[in-house]
Amino acid sequence: MPPTIDMKKVGADRMRQTRKGHSKLILVLGGAASGKSQAALDLAGQIRPRAFVATGQALDREMKTRIERHQTTRSSDWETAEVPTDIGAWLNKNSMKYQTIVIDCLTLWLSNMHSRRMRDLAVSEATEKLLHAIRATRARVVIVSNELGLGLVPATKAVRAFRDLAGRINQQVATEADEVYLTISGLPLRLK
Repeated sequence: MPPTIDMKKVGADRMRQTRKGHSKLILVLGGAASGKSQAALDLAGQIRPRAFVATGQALDREMKTRIERHQTTRSSDWETAEVPTDIGAWLNKNSMKYQTIVIDCLTLWLSNMHSRRMRDLAVSEATEKLLHAIRATRARVVIVSNELGLGLVPATKAVRAFRDLAGRINQQVATEADEVYLTISGLPLRLK
């Protein structure tokens, strides 16, 4: 019987080969209000020009307040782009303008795509395209995402499915990332 080839490993090896001299990818995970966004800004550093890619949408008053609060934590030299779903296309068009890019947050991006009824496979493929777009730039890219798997098991099947999908997407990004941090109570712990 011929040996089996792990295509996941082959794809990851190929992406690592093409990224030499290119971007640095950092993933910052954490729970709600854990300090992950601030940790991402700190890890992004001071190299300019820099962009903040926001995936959140102010669809209600509470979310609008959250977005405004996040905006006050960034200095005025951050250029903000609101990109709820097609981050890969934004990166392909704009990333060469920046030395530093923070994407906040992957979980809202996933939620935005999920609300458009994208199937899990399509979301995984969109994540691959996003990772390729990141690796095509020379910028330091810091991605923020929620770690949803540490809390209670959700009561409904749909929420459990979303939690599981978010976990798989986080694993996909973490595998490709150069560095991974878990932020708890404002303290980032380096995992990779």
